[in-house]
Amino acid sequence: MRVDILTLFPEMFGDVLSTGVIGRAAESGLLEFHITNIRDHTEDKHRKVDDYPFGGGPGQLMAAQPIFSSIRSLCITSRSRMIYLSPRGRVLDKELSFELSREKRLVLLCGHYEGVDQRVLDAFDFEEISIGDYVLTGGELPSMVLVDSVCRLVPGVLGSEESHKEESIYSGLLEYTQYTRPASFEGVEVPITLISGDHAKIALWNFEQSLRVTAERRPDMLRAWVTANYESLDKKRKALVDIYIEDLSTFV
Repeated sequence: MRVDILTLFPEMFGDVLSTGVIGRAAESGLLEFHITNIRDHTEDKHRKVDDYPFGGGPGQLMAAQPIFSSIRSLCITSRSRMIYLSPRGRVLDKELSFELSREKRLVLLCGHYEGVDQRVLDAFDFEEISIGDYVLTGGELPSMVLVDSVCRLVPGVLGSEESHKEESIYSGLLEYTQYTRPASFEGVEVPITLISGDHAKIALWNFEQSLRVTAERRPDMLRAWVTANYESLDKKRKALVDIYIEDLSTFV
């Protein structure tokens, strides 16, 4: 996958794209990142990239010309997915992350100030994506979140293909609690089931912990998951689900 990022602050991306899982995938050729400094493409002699919005209003808007020129320098094809990071966009979730991970090329536009000239979004058919219902100072951090959530799902990026399968095996439930060595630390013992060596019991324990955490923190998510998956569960898991569904009202 190739990812192009258009930004006013290219220096923000160096460590994020060159370290850890994402950095190793880039070194191996599974991922390819290209950062474009929008300011390098302005025709203003003072390197200005923003101006006041027509009709008044607070703040500045990123002007169309520098962004148009930046995009045209990339030789964008019709197969490229054009994304503008915006709080008014579709919220990034696991379904959208998987969808984007199947693309060959993503082009991410990082906005600043009060946003960008609408003619940019219309001319290049940008879709708007948000990482949540809050506002940040620019699109750089949201683009990093999107890159991490999407690129880790590209086949071969994770060290083991089982890694994200394990994360999604109980898709729709929050992750169960986990422990590592030592088995006893400051008087607190790891649950005995986890050191029993009985993999079936461990799997059932993990499932119950996912139910508990989801019931406590996201009862809406638990209801949706149960509706979609209850009939496919075995008897032991159905019995556990029945307990948490019965108690679900206490978490609402």
